[in-house]
Amino acid sequence: MSEMRSNLRIDGPRLLNRLADLGAIGDTGDGGARRLALSEEDRQGRNWLKAQMHALGLTIATDKIGNIFGTLPGREDGPPVMLGSHIDTVGTGGRYDGALGVLAGLEVVAVLRDAGITPRYPVCIAAFTNEEGARFQPDMMGSCVHAGVLSLEEAYAARDADGVSVGDAIRAIDAIGTLEPGSIKPRAYLELHIEQGPILDSEGPVIGAVTGVQGIRWFEITLEGESNHAGTTPISYRRDPGLVASALNVEARQVADSILDQRCTIGRMEFTPGQINVVPKRVTMTLDLRNPNDTHLDKAEHHLKEFLATTAKAHGVSVSIQETARFAATPFDERLIVAVEGAAKEMGHASRRMVSGAGHDAQLMAAIAPAAMIFVPSVDGLSHNPREFTKPEHIVAGGDVLLAATLRLADA
Repeated sequence: MSEMRSNLRIDGPRLLNRLADLGAIGDTGDGGARRLALSEEDRQGRNWLKAQMHALGLTIATDKIGNIFGTLPGREDGPPVMLGSHIDTVGTGGRYDGALGVLAGLEVVAVLRDAGITPRYPVCIAAFTNEEGARFQPDMMGSCVHAGVLSLEEAYAARDADGVSVGDAIRAIDAIGTLEPGSIKPRAYLELHIEQGPILDSEGPVIGAVTGVQGIRWFEITLEGESNHAGTTPISYRRDPGLVASALNVEARQVADSILDQRCTIGRMEFTPGQINVVPKRVTMTLDLRNPNDTHLDKAEHHLKEFLATTAKAHGVSVSIQETARFAATPFDERLIVAVEGAAKEMGHASRRMVSGAGHDAQLMAAIAPAAMIFVPSVDGLSHNPREFTKPEHIVAGGDVLLAATLRLADA
């Protein structure tokens, strides 16, 4: 039996076909996919996923925030080994981000079914709601609720740009289940994911054994000045929020260059009234700060807030800052990291330890269970982009490592 298990490999074409089938839901026509959380496309993706779980004979449950769980029973009852990620995308998403982790989990279960193997402990496939945070904030909402970091009431109250609440949206697509959030507490959580960065693709190897996720803080900033004529208003008379916003963008780059491993990103900047010949009255903008060291992250946040306050005051502009997400830097479980490294070696792949630059459901699951991640390369480091791509052989390699690591954990 042990020899048969050591020879197990995933069915690559089957996994690739599932990725293509899910990618066709919300197909944007340019190679990408758009399945915003709790949208009609998300509803279709959820129904497709549950049909796949049903075909594998899994016990399917959905909780009150819409997280979907499909469980393969083990020889013994007890907490499952959970394999998961998400199937929602950003507005300009690719076909691998999130989807790979869920569908590779399905493939692991399919291989065990095909081989007639029942693991000692159950294996559960999880698809968490609104991981991306593209429509509703905070991101990783489903895993936040599952881990008890965010209440169901707070999640339901979040609204998108059109004023639609999560509560209304989740009811509109009939995605609310009866399971209480957090009911399924795994003995271990593993997430296979594309790296979404350039390191593995440019430097190798194929497998990243992820040691943790860096801290993340999101802010929505509103700057209020005074709208006026662009030709008749001398520079010294202006209360221009656009100038303050631009200064913050430049200062954020200086901070990123001066603090070790710091990431600073202003991803959105909107001017009102947004006319070529009018000094803007208002600017709304976002600020994304990330660092694997929370102390360094504190330093960056403090400096930029102080800079913004001083600069705005100097130009007669008022400032309002709303924090929309805050996640501490999260280390993963050493035993699981070692299991990933061992599985990679067993499958004939070199691996390297690395920190995740992006947020993932795994960092929330790490609060309630041992957790780790497996990375595979993203070609040219592209993600959140229709050109997002991972080579088929690397997808298969990641799936094989997930399979081997799952067997180690589910039979431990």
